[in-house]
Amino acid sequence: MTEPQGDVVVLTGGVGGAKLVRGLCLALPPERVCAIVNTGDDFRHLGLHVSPDIDTLLYTLSGKANQAQGWGREGETWSFMHAAGSLGAPKWFNLGDGDLALHVLRSARLASGDSLSAITADFAAAWGIQARILPMSDDAVATIVDTEEGALEFQRYFVERQCAPRAFGVRFRGAQSAEPAPGVLQAISNASAIFIAPSNPYLSVDPILAVPGLKAALRTARARVIAVSPIVGGNAVKGPTAKLMQEFGLSVTNQAIAEHYADVLDGLLIDESDAAPRSDIDVSSSRTLMKSDDDRRRVAQAALALAERVGKA
Repeated sequence: MTEPQGDVVVLTGGVGGAKLVRGLCLALPPERVCAIVNTGDDFRHLGLHVSPDIDTLLYTLSGKANQAQGWGREGETWSFMHAAGSLGAPKWFNLGDGDLALHVLRSARLASGDSLSAITADFAAAWGIQARILPMSDDAVATIVDTEEGALEFQRYFVERQCAPRAFGVRFRGAQSAEPAPGVLQAISNASAIFIAPSNPYLSVDPILAVPGLKAALRTARARVIAVSPIVGGNAVKGPTAKLMQEFGLSVTNQAIAEHYADVLDGLLIDESDAAPRSDIDVSSSRTLMKSDDDRRRVAQAALALAERVGKA
């Protein structure tokens, strides 16, 4: 395989996205990998600014992630939550003792005027992460899920309600006035390949695309845009992707994924167990379930090979 030369960019959020970024860092020199991360999940809890998708990526790339669940820290303890709970603190969203370090330091630096992108870069450097991690925006954008129970902020829908309410739509409060974080548009413009991770299209990728300038940058980029489908064996690997697709009247197929990204997409990597979409885009198949680092490297290499093939077409 001839790898695309230059930096590769990944639009990512959640555990599935972090796995692909990890795979690319195994398949390529990690300093060539740039992740643009969803921050629509960010919120304040117990007075602290929490950035779940950024933190999942920081833990994954530094080797600190909980291997069983894919998010949070390995060997986490919960003394703070036990003490806070005894004083009446809400228990629907847990903050681990180690995890608190990120939230406390981030919140303190944001209060002093530092940007989320600068703070994230410093955290990555402190943990020896060579890949670039860029928030989609330094401005506040909140993912809102419209449900049968009313409008729910993302963490209320995802964590507190466990995605149970029927959803009718998703919107992104603050997106229209947000600006891409420093370096985001330049990374897309200069990339040799651009990937959309197998993250939830509606909750993890669409918030990124909702930031003004992001979708236009993908359309005009010299690099090809390749998505890795979140569908494996006719279902979503994890999370509410399949549930949302059904509630939105969509089939849980690669056809629906290809159509969702149609205006920016050049290629789609699908699992070998699933049917290819009827589309003009280039399609390649592989085993896309990522349980180990070998799996992550294999999927990354398949995505890179597709980007190289499409780039020569």
